[in-house]
Amino acid sequence: MPGLAKKSFSNPDEVRTPEKTRLEVVSLAGVRAARFTLQPGWRWSECIRPVARTDSCEARHVGAVVSGQLHVVHDDGTEVELNAGDAYVIEPGHVAWVTGSTPYVGYEFETTTVETYARPVR
Repeated sequence: MPGLAKKSFSNPDEVRTPEKTRLEVVSLAGVRAARFTLQPGWRWSECIRPVARTDSCEARHVGAVVSGQLHVVHDDGTEVELNAGDAYVIEPGHVAWVTGSTPYVGYEFETTTVETYARPVR
């Protein structure tokens, strides 16, 4: 295995595009990362729930926000607003929506989530 790996999100290995969502995936030496772009008006319940077929998001998210804002509500009642410059961990069992008029752009580094997020259930 090489000691260095690099790929550009401008030329991703895979792109997924549910409603108001663009997920660009790169694979690097056994690790997968993604850039999420969520348009204003994006809501997990409307854009991803039909694909995931679960009551709330069951993915674990680890990442960082580049632009926009995302409001997250966990099943336990805790809430957070993610803003540009924030790093985050969001455990399974949550819903979210974009707030404001700027697209939300974030990078995700949890390989399991990147492999399955916004992919239709089979």
